[in-house]
Amino acid sequence: MANITLFAQTIAQLPRQAIKKIIREAKTDKHNKGYDTWSQLISMVFCQFSNCDSVRDISNGLRSATGNLNHLGISHAPSKSTVAYQNAHRDCSVFRDIFYRLYQHFGQQAGWTHGKFRFKMPLRLLDSTLISLTLSVYDWAHYTTAKGAVKMHTLLDYDSLLPEFVNITDGKGSDNKAAFSIPVNPYSIVAADRGYCDYSLLSHWDSNNVFFVVRHKDNIRYKSIRERPLPEKRAQNVLIDEEIELELPAAKKKYPKKLRRIAVWNDEHGFVVELLTNNFTLAASTIAAIYKARWNIEIFFRNLKQLLRIKSFIGTTRNAVEIQIWTALITMLILTWLKQIAKYKWAMANLVVSLRLNTFTKIDLNKWLDEPFTPPPEEPILP
Repeated sequence: MANITLFAQTIAQLPRQAIKKIIREAKTDKHNKGYDTWSQLISMVFCQFSNCDSVRDISNGLRSATGNLNHLGISHAPSKSTVAYQNAHRDCSVFRDIFYRLYQHFGQQAGWTHGKFRFKMPLRLLDSTLISLTLSVYDWAHYTTAKGAVKMHTLLDYDSLLPEFVNITDGKGSDNKAAFSIPVNPYSIVAADRGYCDYSLLSHWDSNNVFFVVRHKDNIRYKSIRERPLPEKRAQNVLIDEEIELELPAAKKKYPKKLRRIAVWNDEHGFVVELLTNNFTLAASTIAAIYKARWNIEIFFRNLKQLLRIKSFIGTTRNAVEIQIWTALITMLILTWLKQIAKYKWAMANLVVSLRLNTFTKIDLNKWLDEPFTPPPEEPILP
């Protein structure tokens, strides 16, 4: 039996000294009055772990763990007014920097393997998700005249299924315009949906030696240059593999080079998927599998919204909303790491629910992750 709680052992997985260094450089602890950035980080991660509905739940939940807070690096439980004030006023960028540092820390660990692709180029999945907000309460979240929203543009690493880059904008920000500010390393592959089929964006990626696989729009005008041979025995769902040039002058001015167009029959849903890519070496079936792998980012968004506190917020300012989103991403990163190191094949939903039920249970974390449903040893019968 462990002497500290499951939640405290989970927080111990974080590189605390590296986080403290980020906090010192950001200078966000100036005039903190006993509630520093580390305490706020732990409070907001606790909000995600325990599914708290309000700042009162955070305060009361941490207060109920009296005697166990010192293992979390917190001297005392904060009041609800303190949590609300710091969420509104402490710069949210420090939590963004902490997230990227944690991504670097956990991403460097060995063992991240996912998928069956043989090519050595890193694969990135690009998409965005809309988080709806009430416009009368969140008047800064511009989307439509009747609705408010923020949009989270995400670049997901396929191997670790962790977000490599996140950009939070208001709901009006279009996907193709926001993608210009998302850094993609050269000689990597980006898989994206038809919302990113913008010829200026594709030319921007191509000029930076980035390979792309996007689903093209129905109104594309092109001229076929050469038909590529189709596989004779394998990958019978590949219908078309050809090299094309854009036909309209405006489109050709934005992307003057050749493109590769692939049409694939989707047996599961019964329709044809038409793709564009600037990669002329990989097999057509591999290009189709790359686009199919894009569904992993949809699963990531689903888990983030259904399992964590991200669709309803405990603060109304833009700063408070962004802090809650960044700490939700930090929590998802921690959960993904726990799922990775566990010998038991956890489903993410089961892991979240089990951790939520055992937040302050004193049990060894590694043993619990490996054998969560093993009954405790029987106590000896005393005479």
